[in-house]
Amino acid sequence: MGEKTRLRVALLAGGKSGEREVSLNGAKGVEKALDPEKFDVTKYDTATDLAALVAAASRIDFAFILLHGLFGEDGTVQGLLELLGIPYQGSGVLGSALAMDKNLAKEIYRLHDLPVAGWEMVDVRKGPTTAVLIERLGLPLVVKPICQGSSIGMTIARTEAELAAGIETAFVHDSRVMVEQFIVGREITAGVLGNTDPVALPLIEIIPGEGYTFFDYNAKYKPGASREICPAPIEEGMAARAQQYGVAAHRALQLRGYSRTDMILTAEGRFVLLETNTIPGMTATSLFPQAAAAYGLSFPALLEKLIELGMEK
Repeated sequence: MGEKTRLRVALLAGGKSGEREVSLNGAKGVEKALDPEKFDVTKYDTATDLAALVAAASRIDFAFILLHGLFGEDGTVQGLLELLGIPYQGSGVLGSALAMDKNLAKEIYRLHDLPVAGWEMVDVRKGPTTAVLIERLGLPLVVKPICQGSSIGMTIARTEAELAAGIETAFVHDSRVMVEQFIVGREITAGVLGNTDPVALPLIEIIPGEGYTFFDYNAKYKPGASREICPAPIEEGMAARAQQYGVAAHRALQLRGYSRTDMILTAEGRFVLLETNTIPGMTATSLFPQAAAAYGLSFPALLEKLIELGMEK
């Protein structure tokens, strides 16, 4: 393939969120996996290189967004790319913003009859108080900032004192905090791939290692801290239901390209949806690429498929 026929790809990584390092690590793998005979890749760190990206817009054929959390997964960068006329992989401004806001996403799940845990929103000025939260929701409770990813600022409270401390921790990361019922069960994630006719990928079960109460930041990214089983060892009918939930969440949130919906499978055989990720982790061993591999797509083939879906717009 000649130089002129290579697709000029801007790889957007880094950024300003708490998931900056995760993004930069993923970008190395993506750049390595993209065939240099097909793609001419230039990296841009959105924390420092936005002006350079804008200046180069007319010479960019496609943007591959590898940003997680605020200012990357929340619709802001997608909006900039729309203004610049640069196609990109994954969801647009609306879907990205909806999925990033955990409260709005759960409201939309509920409108579409998707199962969720009970929750309350806490405002730093208006409450409700810890006593009221426990009265309404019981214990234990999960406390999380509303717009953070990778479980940053998230805690589990088993007492009122832990709840108060967890809310304070979450307020360090966000001005709005969600308190939700802690659902005991197996952690399952459902990947979805496609635009108008999305397909569900094989499920993955995540088993946090000893010492990890849940799949927190360290359990996610520390080598060997968690075990991931793909396909998840779940009875066929139940697996199909979880995959249907993944596709339904993808559609309900107006998503495109790909997504990964995390859920809990309770001992009673009930699924409870937690959240949907619009830019899942993208190292070769991340959850979404693992599911794609089980589906029959190698990591380079998955990246090319995401670019193809992004160019469809």
